[in-house]
Amino acid sequence: MQIAQKNFYKKLLGKAGEKTAEKYLSKNGYTVLETNYRTHLGEIDIIGIDKDCMVFFEVKYRKDEKFGSPLAAITKAKQKKIIGCANYYTAFKKWNGMYRFDAIGITQDKIEWIKNAFC
Repeated sequence: MQIAQKNFYKKLLGKAGEKTAEKYLSKNGYTVLETNYRTHLGEIDIIGIDKDCMVFFEVKYRKDEKFGSPLAAITKAKQKKIIGCANYYTAFKKWNGMYRFDAIGITQDKIEWIKNAFC
């Protein structure tokens, strides 16, 4: 498989994982405000509301855990970008309430959700 095709395939899988997470969150009572929110600082996969708390979600998909949990792919550098992007978003929206960062790891077999995954 050529590199461009492989990257395209990975993006499709990632988007499918994000759609799965979005549906899962809705079923669990969350209101999804934004998906794939982008700024010059980076991207946040999903932004939602849990009661009175804004939640910024990073979603990682892997076919299986052969190379480890999808959640292991959320590096400190990625966390830093998400935090910067979230600060930008909350300032732009003039949000003065609480917010947190959750991580969702998805494989073909399971969904793993960690609340307050990083700060």
